[in-house]
Amino acid sequence: MPEISRFLGIVITMYWEYNIRHHKPHFHARYNEYECVFSIPEMGS
Repeated sequence: MPEISRFLGIVITMYWEYNIRHHKPHFHARYNEYECVFSIPEMGS
């Protein structure tokens, strides 16, 4: 899992590979036992 940033105990990681487990690019933010996931919306053409 590629780590983008680490500050004040918060770890930000990003997933961008299109495989079975991770379909769309998204970020994870972890702090102690908490976790948030932020998806990146696809741009329409």
